[in-house]
Amino acid sequence: MMTAEQTQQPLKKLLPRLMAFVRNGNGNIVRLLVTIVIIFVLLSIFQPNFLTIRNMQSMAFQASEIGVLALAIALAMLSGGIDLSVVSTANLSGIIAGLVLAAVTPPDPTGQQIALGIALAILAALGVGMIGGLINGVLIAVFGMAPILATLGTLLAYKGIGTGITKGTTIFGSAQFQYIGNGLVGGVVPFPLIILLVVAAVLALILGKTRFGLRLYMLGTNPTAARFSGIDNRAILIRSYILGGLLASIAGIIILGRTNAANVDFGGSYVLLAILIAVLGDVDPYGGSGSVFGVLLALVGLQFLSTGFNMLLFHSSGANFFKEFAWGFLLLLVLVINHFSHQRELRALKPVEAVQPVEAAPPTGR
Repeated sequence: MMTAEQTQQPLKKLLPRLMAFVRNGNGNIVRLLVTIVIIFVLLSIFQPNFLTIRNMQSMAFQASEIGVLALAIALAMLSGGIDLSVVSTANLSGIIAGLVLAAVTPPDPTGQQIALGIALAILAALGVGMIGGLINGVLIAVFGMAPILATLGTLLAYKGIGTGITKGTTIFGSAQFQYIGNGLVGGVVPFPLIILLVVAAVLALILGKTRFGLRLYMLGTNPTAARFSGIDNRAILIRSYILGGLLASIAGIIILGRTNAANVDFGGSYVLLAILIAVLGDVDPYGGSGSVFGVLLALVGLQFLSTGFNMLLFHSSGANFFKEFAWGFLLLLVLVINHFSHQRELRALKPVEAVQPVEAAPPTGR
């Protein structure tokens, strides 16, 4: 049996670390963390069903695919750009995965054939995502197109390719493939959540521990200085968009597994949500600043809000309208707050010029 003193030891060690984090940590992240705690407490009080395991699992299933897309958007923002084509890339990847799965799996497959079909479908989807990201990167880095225009063009192009392939119909997966989007590990933890956490951990490692990550931050902070320091800006941009396309294809695989279907029109509002999550997570839209941890925090907060709106306005016919209005308003509000916060930080960094007192000239005698 542990004594009361032994039980309190971990808490005594944890509290100083939390206080140090609040004092020294990023102000926006701290505010976001406090906001999430407040939202969680309020929803727990006013909606008793919010704290159920079933509801938590439901939120995890919903948040996983949009979380991966938000990480792809954040990656583009770190370079000072944007990727509006992530949803179209995800849908096209899901379509190709569904077609490959149907083509290589016989009517009465064995377990080995099912595993092979799923593996080939996933590889095909990842390849589509990387090719889509490569095209985005070449348009931006080599041809010098503005990221918002380049990815808006590829958004329409990838959607058009998907429509041409499917003739506007829906492509279906298989019962076994659904485990990727609907499976529970140990009967409790959603499998898509594990995918999201693994993707986030790998991306955090890439951004924080590799030369590519450091150079990407430098590129987003000051492209000219990065170039004069010997960084190949074009190569870094292309690689970042390839990685973003890869993340989008992973989201497409999760969507195909969750819905057992792929269509060019899936996830119409996901681009707005992904941008909102990235900005809420303190990713600078102008580049050079942001973290995976911040994006995950924003994802949790927005998922809590979305679920709370659904519960509170379940019987209201305007629930969807109000939710989308709230998302848009929240995005604008965060942008305004971050702008003024950034301006205040810049003013604080400016050196204050000391005003030298002017000595009066001595009187001249006549």
